[in-house]
Amino acid sequence: MITVNNLHHSYGAKPVLKNVTTQFPEHQITSLIGPNGAGKSTLLMSIGRLLNIQQGEVLLKGTAIHNIPLKDYAKQVATMRQFNSLNLRLTVRELVAFGRFPYSQGALTKADHCAIDEALSFLALQSLANAFIDELSGGQRQMAFLAMAIAQQTDYLLLDEPLNNLDMKHAVSIMRALRHLCDDFKRTVVLVVHDINFAANYSDYIVGMKQGAVHCEGPVEEVVTAQRLKALYELDLEVLKTSQGTVCNYFNFNLQGEYK
Repeated sequence: MITVNNLHHSYGAKPVLKNVTTQFPEHQITSLIGPNGAGKSTLLMSIGRLLNIQQGEVLLKGTAIHNIPLKDYAKQVATMRQFNSLNLRLTVRELVAFGRFPYSQGALTKADHCAIDEALSFLALQSLANAFIDELSGGQRQMAFLAMAIAQQTDYLLLDEPLNNLDMKHAVSIMRALRHLCDDFKRTVVLVVHDINFAANYSDYIVGMKQGAVHCEGPVEEVVTAQRLKALYELDLEVLKTSQGTVCNYFNFNLQGEYK
């Protein structure tokens, strides 16, 4: 389990995380939700060791992450950043192969090639395997970077806005794939997501953040209520339960909660 205790982080004089304490359930999807600037990505990058921890601690299975050798940590936790850019001309397969670096340091083995093939197949990217990253659409590129993280074959997967640039069909495909990873492969997924409807329908657990702190958290049914979401986003909305899932309707409400 990943546990966060009293985490603080500042950029210069600006605090972005304030005494954040939370846990992420094993073998489940946890969505980090909340307004822009709430600290969601900073929290995720701190857990992924892409930001130095300034104050507080992050534990992986009870061990402080700074006490785990980086190579060993990379075999347990994979992180996908929100903004991915490469100046190198790589094919999709070559990009996905970077996910195997913690194991092979670039000298790919048969097992590495199998893991790469599995990740491409898992996201139905076989037809793009030899396409160049810089020639793909934004959504296709996002899928390729996710495949790289999946090829790392870690127990924990940290994803910063994996639905960014994706159309509805591909976004649903990604969330179904993540659901499959948790349910059938017992992976633990933590992701930052802005679409509350995807969070409500595919997550097991939700952590709502606001102004650098944990505002609310719990199983989906406890957090996805009109009252809690109104307090989190400062916007009136209605939560509708349908036979196909939950719909959070906020489109026709203004900031004062008056229906247009």
